[in-house]
Amino acid sequence: MLLFRDEEHVARYGQNRGVSMTTEQAWRLADAWYRDRADPGWRRKTAAEAEAVFASIGLTGDFWRLG
Repeated sequence: MLLFRDEEHVARYGQNRGVSMTTEQAWRLADAWYRDRADPGWRRKTAAEAEAVFASIGLTGDFWRLG
């Protein structure tokens, strides 16, 4: 993950562009992804569950499709 100030900064960096998310979306993704990791009953999310997490925080499009 690379952090940028704005779209102009992304362009100046000169790398191929993947996808962008806001800091809030990154925080919400980390929270949703890791919140229950220490639980004894933790299991890996299915592709459908992961896509639902992505969609719930506005991460949509081909990049976020796993199935």
